[in-house]
Amino acid sequence: MIRNVSIIGDRFMLPWMFDDALREACGRRVATRLHELAWPDEPMEHGYRVPGMDGLKEYMGVPDDIVARVGEAEILVTHLAPLSASMMERLPALKCVAVSRGGPVNIDMAAARARGIRVVNTPGRNASAVAEFTIGAILALTRNIVRGHDALRQGVWRGDLYRADEAGMELCDMTVGVIGYGNIGASVVRLLRAFDCRILVADPLVAVPPGDIDDKVRQVDVDALLEQSDLVTLHARVTSQTEGFMNEGAFARMKRGAWFVNTARGPLVDYDALAHALDSGHLRGAMLETFAVEPVPEDWPLLSHPGVVLTPHIAGASIKTVRDAATRMAEEVRRYIDGEPPLNPC
Repeated sequence: MIRNVSIIGDRFMLPWMFDDALREACGRRVATRLHELAWPDEPMEHGYRVPGMDGLKEYMGVPDDIVARVGEAEILVTHLAPLSASMMERLPALKCVAVSRGGPVNIDMAAARARGIRVVNTPGRNASAVAEFTIGAILALTRNIVRGHDALRQGVWRGDLYRADEAGMELCDMTVGVIGYGNIGASVVRLLRAFDCRILVADPLVAVPPGDIDDKVRQVDVDALLEQSDLVTLHARVTSQTEGFMNEGAFARMKRGAWFVNTARGPLVDYDALAHALDSGHLRGAMLETFAVEPVPEDWPLLSHPGVVLTPHIAGASIKTVRDAATRMAEEVRRYIDGEPPLNPC
């Protein structure tokens, strides 16, 4: 029996890569239709802005267009296409949705459960990409790579960066605090080991496996991590308990002259409190990859702060991320077709 599959990708999660992976995993048992959305060249939408799409966030696509693209398909493979309750009512043939992201925030999960639609995702799809990026971000911040680069672009030779009061620290001489020990946090710790630094891990929901702890890696509570670390790197999930937890009190507990790195999610951080900690000189610098509002407003003060290194939420952008997501989605579709349980049910 041939199963109809609608593949709605974009200019990062390329639909043809999903198609190739599906055909390798499922052979001729699938008939596919491909569509490409314009993200990231065009911004995503949020459900609170659109009537009938409440609760959905980080999606792209007009509901009528998406419904037409899915049509009579039994299976939808997507990255950003939304599925609201009202859209599902118009798609009676839809039985399986494979979302190539860590969380299915573009899907109304309550409606999917009520209709018996199987939803799967790809947690950790970009863990290695973000972990590698985090190491690069730490080095760019602490070793004055960006400061030197920016100055040379303007024709200024920053020989003063060799001054002892301007020079950076080596990772082997630092205590690095890693908040969050999920797929990404654990990968960051593995990479940091090569630099021979002291590593503190804080995660109230995860016990670091005994084999991951030794004389260089210890699990502590968040307060101890903040107080003892020369650099804090954030890898927690956004929940009602973690939203804004890096606030004025948290930054005050950090060591004077410490650095802060966020390659996780913007809502974890009170950016006004961070700006105050930087302006007061309590923190030496910060590297920010994610923000409370994206794209960042042009007049946002931290955009021009001399102690801040910035990138536009690109830590997970690697071809390996796309390839891994496509392979994992194809396996989930194969398991659905063969009547096997999903590997990553939502």
